[in-house]
Amino acid sequence: YYITNNLSHCDDMSLIGRLAVKAFNAHFRKLSQLVIDPSTVQQLKSIEERSLRVTVDGGGCSGFQYKFEINDAVGDEDVVLEKDGIRIITDKISLDFMTGSTIEYHEELIRAAFRVVDNPQAEEGCSCGVSFSVKID
Repeated sequence: YYITNNLSHCDDMSLIGRLAVKAFNAHFRKLSQLVIDPSTVQQLKSIEERSLRVTVDGGGCSGFQYKFEINDAVGDEDVVLEKDGIRIITDKISLDFMTGSTIEYHEELIRAAFRVVDNPQAEEGCSCGVSFSVKID
């Protein structure tokens, strides 16, 4: 689904056009790297909701925290991911913090919640799994 950079060999292709191709490809790679676990799809359908907003905010025990909200409003800066009839809505900045992660619904004896797991951007997190610190390369 990538727009090929082969277009850049055309004499008509402007610098702006080539940059747009590169930006689109980079953005598509990020979208394709966020995994929506089947447990998330199942839970949203079971509560008759179709949209979950996932954001990253400053705060929590480790510096950043994930926030989950049942909300179907989509803003100009939002990115919408769809799978099996449900939508995950996030903003571009939050997506940068979650690239490569999985969004799942997890049930334990004492609680059940949506969560972000296997985040390659996170160095460490707190025991509740809601907050994390970012890897600095």
